[in-house]
Parts: sequence; structure tokens; C-alpha cells
Amino acid sequence: MVRSDARENRARILAAARLAFAEDGDTSMNQIAQRAGVGPGTLYRNYPSREALILDIYQDEVDLLIGSVPELLATLTPREALRSWTTELVDAMRKKHALGAALSPDAHRSITEHTYGPVIAAITQLLDAGKRAGGIRADAEPGDFLQLTGAMWRAAPDRTQPMLQLILDGLGVSGDLSA
Repeated sequence: MVRSDARENRARILAAARLAFAEDGDTSMNQIAQRAGVGPGTLYRNYPSREALILDIYQDEVDLLIGSVPELLATLTPREALRSWTTELVDAMRKKHALGAALSPDAHRSITEHTYGPVIAAITQLLDAGKRAGGIRADAEPGDFLQLTGAMWRAAPDRTQPMLQLILDGLGVSGDLSA
């Protein structure tokens, strides 16, 4: 059982690190501790290395992304839920790769192994909702969709929506705003 102050410290460290890395990928662990309002010992007790901290930030973002699917499907059409979710996925991919230089090949492999299944499950939920609504072709595969969208993080951010529209058109949802 983790004490509430320890949970709060960990949450402050994650929030401070997320902001710091967004501003400067080379932010030091000591700078993160200062921003979080904790001592270096508290930081290193929670995150023994920079890599461990980056992996936890990324895992937290993936968990939030995966957890957003039910709410998106409850509030948006399947097409718009898929568009919104995929836009967030591409943003998360960009963040992961921006911090990628700080991760070892083993860490990259580990995060991919831990997130691939849940991401595919989220995509499956989104595609299945669109299939049930009749706006997504029956042969659309989650793995294919992930591969296609996986290339989008390399493009300029202003190209995300046009590229995503091409993918959605290929899924057979073009012009079908009710799906």
C-alpha cells in the first residue's frame, strides 16, 4: 500500500517531468525534482533512472489514451471517435519519438511490447463500432490501421488530418458522417 503523500509526490514528479520534457528533452533529473517540489532522493526513490521516468510518462499517456475509447464512443459517432483517438495516438507517438534518444533499444522494445496489445484492443473497439454502424468496411484490420497511422507521426503536424482523412476514406467511411 502506497501512502497518499508518496502517491502525490509521484504524480507531481510525472506532471513536472511531462512539462519539462515538452519544453526541453534534455532536462536534468535535478531540474525535474526542483519543478516537482521534491528532493533528489524522492525523485530517485520513485525513478532510479531518467529512462524509468520517461517510460512511466509514456505508459501513463498510453493508459489515458486507451481509457478514453469508451467515452469517445459514448459522445461521438464512431468515425469522429476514431478520428479524435487517432489524432491523440499520433501525438503520443511524436512525444515518444522525441524522447526516444534517451531510451535504450531494450526500453523501446519493452514499451512496444507492453503497449501493443492494449492499443490494438482500443483500435478494435473503435473499428468494431464503425462496422456495426455500417460506416467501416468489414475487412478493416486493427493491425493494418496501426501500421498506417504509425507512419503519420513522421509527417509535419499540419499533415495529420489530411493523411488521416485518406486513411478514413480507405476504410469506407468517407462522406458517412453518421457512422
